[in-house]
Amino acid sequence: MSHSSSTIGIVGAGIGGLAAAIALRRAGHDVIVFEQARQFARVGADINLTPNAVRALDGLGVGEAARVTAARPSHRISRSYDSGEETSRLEMAEAAEQRYGAPQLTIHRADLLAALTEAVPAESIQLGKRAQSIVQDAGGVTVRSEDGSESRVDALLGADGIHSAVRTAMFGAESPRFTGIVAYRAVVPAERVAGVPNLGAFTKWWGPNPQSQIVTFPLNRGKDVFIFATTAQDTWHLESWTAPGSVEELRAQYADYHAEARALLDACDSVLKTALYERDPMPAWTQGRMALLGDAAHPMLPFMAQGAGMAIEDAVVLARHLEGVDAAGLPAALQRYERARLDRTSRVQLGSRGNNWLRDGGNADWVYGYDAWAEPLAAEEESLA
Repeated sequence: MSHSSSTIGIVGAGIGGLAAAIALRRAGHDVIVFEQARQFARVGADINLTPNAVRALDGLGVGEAARVTAARPSHRISRSYDSGEETSRLEMAEAAEQRYGAPQLTIHRADLLAALTEAVPAESIQLGKRAQSIVQDAGGVTVRSEDGSESRVDALLGADGIHSAVRTAMFGAESPRFTGIVAYRAVVPAERVAGVPNLGAFTKWWGPNPQSQIVTFPLNRGKDVFIFATTAQDTWHLESWTAPGSVEELRAQYADYHAEARALLDACDSVLKTALYERDPMPAWTQGRMALLGDAAHPMLPFMAQGAGMAIEDAVVLARHLEGVDAAGLPAALQRYERARLDRTSRVQLGSRGNNWLRDGGNADWVYGYDAWAEPLAAEEESLA
């Protein structure tokens, strides 16, 4: 590996930030990850990693670690909420591996973060560093944290989610929009719902309107079933996006659903309720020596299961554009990264909002078949247009 004199700062040690740290170090850069949490904890929801995301992880060298606790859904199935009729069925598992070069994995977010963290040297991650101010000049970016510490980097990446401090520093304060949709999340032991068919598949029950659905998929190598259900709600008054929910309310919201879907809800002992927020696609993610990735750049609704996947793809494509680039060339390289990713992520962002993808079949290749390691890099002259 050739050494670069550039030091890249990353705000946020989530999936996108850690993936970027791994990829950039492999590309020869020094990396500092600033994470506001004082310690890593087992928090967050469960994640559906489609083949495009798993292929990117494999290239980072963490795919095998992710497979240890993950489940491999056998199919992606769409069913009508009332009749139970199947409207589409896409074979996954070995078929996806043959077609796309990687399987679909369903995994707890904490297990994926653990695999990513293991691949980043501990000294490259600074915990308890909540960014207080971010100041850019022609030569670099200065990050001051709330604890009074200060760091100087050649470029700074915002991988700090929908409330990104880096995004605010670049483009000013802006609040994400409540979608009018809330989500319920629960996990039940598979043995408790053994009579429900297709427990080993990713199944989406399409409701009477785009806001209403139930999604289920296996977890923990099939020992558990994850339930993700959404419905419309006019307002959200709680300070937290996620709060304990009512199992009775959950069941009442989907009383008109098919008996097999209701059987899964009947097995729930507890549930979390989450507000879903979004932003519109951005016309630009870069500004000089700063750039965004993942939810900081393109937060999206979960209806195509691509939030984590897009962040991982961003990380790989970003590092490929920065490989061999010295400090002086970073601003132009960041613009090329933006050009390489903007159309795809905007398309997925809008498709997730529309919530109609693969309902009645269709071609998944444009999403699942994307290879972040092989996609053509943006030409240098494009960054100067």
